[in-house]
Amino acid sequence: MNNAPIGIFDSGFGGLTVARTIREALPQESIVYFGDTARCPYGPRPQAEVQGFVRQICGYLREQGVKIIVIACNTATAAGLAMAQREFDVPIIGVVEPGARAAVRSTRSRKVGVLATQGTVDSGAYNAAIAALDAGVQVTSVAAPLFVDLVERGLREDPEFETHIRTPEFGLAHHPEKEAAAAQIIQTALAPGVDTLVLGCTHFPVIEPLISRVAGPHVRLINSARETAHDVMRTLELRDHLCEATHDPVYTFATTSCDPQEFEQLGEKIFGASLDRIHSVNL
Repeated sequence: MNNAPIGIFDSGFGGLTVARTIREALPQESIVYFGDTARCPYGPRPQAEVQGFVRQICGYLREQGVKIIVIACNTATAAGLAMAQREFDVPIIGVVEPGARAAVRSTRSRKVGVLATQGTVDSGAYNAAIAALDAGVQVTSVAAPLFVDLVERGLREDPEFETHIRTPEFGLAHHPEKEAAAAQIIQTALAPGVDTLVLGCTHFPVIEPLISRVAGPHVRLINSARETAHDVMRTLELRDHLCEATHDPVYTFATTSCDPQEFEQLGEKIFGASLDRIHSVNL
C-alpha cells in the first residue's frame, strides 16, 4: 500500500477530464493536479519548448511526493513522455498510448481518425503508437484547435455549458461559420471507412456529445481519459501502490495562472468537485 498522491498535469483545464476519470475510478486516491495555464496552449509551440515544460512540471510533482505521474496532455505526451520516463524515478503514463491501444482494439475496418492539436498531429505520435500495435491500421489525423476554443469559451460564457452540449438541438447558432468549420473538421477525420475516432486532446471529452452527433452512430469515439485511468489503476495494482481502502483522499491543485479564481471556477465544472486547495506556482 502507498498513500502518496497521484500527480497529473496538463497545459490548462483539459487534463481535469483525466483527473476526474481517475477520481471516479480510484475514489480513495489523493491527487495533485498542475495546470500550466500561463503557457497554454502547448499545441502551437515547438516540441523542444514543450519538452522543457514537461521536465519542469515533473520536477515540481516529484517535490510533492507523488507516486506516479500522468501527463494528461497529448501534446506534452508526444513531446516529453520518453524524456520524462528516462529522467524521473516514478512511473510516468501519457495519454497517447492508452488511446491508441483502445482504437486498435475497437476498429473493425482498420481505419482510425484522430482529432488533436496541431502539435500532436505534427508529432505523428498517434500514427506511431497505432503502427506499433498494428502496422496495418490506417490513421487520418486532423488538427482541431477550434474545439479547444469552443470548450474554453463555452465554459467561460455559459454556466450550463456541459448540460447544453448534451442536448440534440445544441449548435453554434450565433457562429454559423464555426459550426460549418467544426463539422468539416470532423468529416475530414472521418476518411472513407473510418469507424473509430480518437479524441486526441483532453479538452475534447467535454464536447464528446457534439462530436458524436456529427460523427454519427456508426463511429465509436475513443476517450483517452478512460483508457488512461485504467492504465493508472493497473500500474498501481501491479506495484501494490494503491491507497488503503480507508484512506481519505485529498485533492490539491496548482496553476501558473495569475488568476487562480478563474482556474477554480472553470476547473470545478470539468473536475466535478470543489477545487478548494488551489495555489499559484511560478515556474
